[in-house]
Amino acid sequence: MANAKTYSQKPTEVTRRWILIDASEAPLGRVATQVATYLIGKYKPTYTPHIDGGDYVVVINAKDSVFTGEKETDKKYYRHSGFPGGIKDASVKEVREKFPERLVENAVKGMLPKNKLSADRMARLRVFAGSEHTHTAQTPEKVEVK
Repeated sequence: MANAKTYSQKPTEVTRRWILIDASEAPLGRVATQVATYLIGKYKPTYTPHIDGGDYVVVINAKDSVFTGEKETDKKYYRHSGFPGGIKDASVKEVREKFPERLVENAVKGMLPKNKLSADRMARLRVFAGSEHTHTAQTPEKVEVK
């Protein structure tokens, strides 16, 4: 073991795959952790923390995402306009009706590390409300959520 060196991936060596995940198969938290793992690329043997070596992820059926317990009515999503008294909230049911993609996007964003790479990783996430998506030309490989 005299010359054993730690491998460090270079940005030119990054290879990206296209992954397809169905959000209606499992609870949203499990789907989001799987998506975050693929976006970060941590499952790859070439994983390097400071290099963005993750994959493109397409999530379908966001409107049919599964919540356990009473989260459908009790969970609140908050946003603030920046003005005094400008806080607004919405339940999961309200968000699902207007912007079902945001349910998955918020869950995945919360599971990514808060660093300079997170914006680029979120840009590789594509979420669709229904079962149709616009990335059939990339032939994404379907992955089952455990």
